[in-house]
Amino acid sequence: MSQVTVEKKAAKGKLAIYWAASCGGCEISILQIDAKILDVDAAFDLVFCPCIADGKVRDIEKMADGEIDVCLFNGGIRNSEQEYMARLLRQKSKVLVAFGSCASEGCIPGLGNLNDRKSIFETVYHQGSATAPENPQNIYPQHETKVPEGTLYLPVFYDTLMTLAQTVDVDYFLPGCPPEADNIWKAITAIVEGKLPRKGSTLGVNTTVCEECKRKRNEKKIKKFYRTWEIIPDEETCLLEQGLMCCGIATRAGCGALCPAVNSPCIGCHGPNEGVDDYGARLMSAVASVIDSNNEEEIDRIIAEGIPDPVGTFYRFSLAGSLLRRSNKATAGNGKK
Repeated sequence: MSQVTVEKKAAKGKLAIYWAASCGGCEISILQIDAKILDVDAAFDLVFCPCIADGKVRDIEKMADGEIDVCLFNGGIRNSEQEYMARLLRQKSKVLVAFGSCASEGCIPGLGNLNDRKSIFETVYHQGSATAPENPQNIYPQHETKVPEGTLYLPVFYDTLMTLAQTVDVDYFLPGCPPEADNIWKAITAIVEGKLPRKGSTLGVNTTVCEECKRKRNEKKIKKFYRTWEIIPDEETCLLEQGLMCCGIATRAGCGALCPAVNSPCIGCHGPNEGVDDYGARLMSAVASVIDSNNEEEIDRIIAEGIPDPVGTFYRFSLAGSLLRRSNKATAGNGKK
C-alpha cells in the first residue's frame, strides 16, 4: 500500500473520469496502479465515469460549479457532444487534467485533421473498399433524423479534431499513450497531498527519453533510415545510430525508455518537453542534424526512402496540438474549423 495519507480528510473528494475521442486505453491504464486503486477509493468517490458506471449527464449538470475535485479527461474533441462534456466538466471541476496524449495533443485521432469531414465520410460510408459498407443511396449520418416516434439526434461531427486545451482551460497535462502507472500514481499523490506544480504544467519529467535510455550513444551519422521490419538492431547501440527512426531525442521522458529497452524505437507518445512549441518541428530539426550528407539530392533520397510518411512520423501524436493543427484543404462547412 502507498504512503499517501487519506484518513485525516474530513470527507472524500469527488473524482470524475471521461472518455472522448480516444481508444479507451487510458481507463485501462488507471487499473495498472494495482492495489493502490484502494487508496484512490479511500480518497475519492467516483461520481462520473461512463466507461465503467451508469452515470447520467443530468446528475453532473445539477452539481454546483467546482463540486468535482478532480476530473481526468482523456480524448480529443471530435464532435459536439464531446465539446459539451468538456465545457460541462470544466465548469464543475476544481482541477481538470488532460489525461493522456489524445487529450493533450490529439494523438492518433488527430491525424484525421489531414482530411475534412466530407472526405472522411466519403471514405467510411461510400467508397467500395473491403472495409466500407455498401451504400448505393449515399446515406450519411445526419444531426437530426425524423422517425415515426419523433426526432433522433446524433452529435455533430466536426471537420477538425481539437485538443482539450484548444476547447477549455486545462489545469494540468499527464502525457503518454497511455500514461504510465507510476506517473498516474504520482499525479494522484500530488493531488491528494496538495503538492501540484504551477497551473498549466505537464506532470512528468522535463528531459528526453534519451536520458533514460541505457543504450550506448556515439556520434550520430545517418546515411540510411530503415523501417522497423527491415533490420534486427543490436540490443546495445542507440537505435537512431542504427538507422531506425527513434523519436527519443525530442520526446519527454517519464516512461523509463520502455520501447528502446525491448529493441523498439521510441514513437514519441510522451510529447515535447517544456518550452517546445511544436514537437514535429523539434523532431525534424533533430533528425536533420544527424543526416550525414551535404548533398541536397542525397538528403532527399535518404528521407524519401526511409521516411515515406513524414506526417505520420513527425506528427503521429501531436498534429492536432501542433502549430500546423490540420491540413489546408477546404473544409466541409458545418462544424469546427
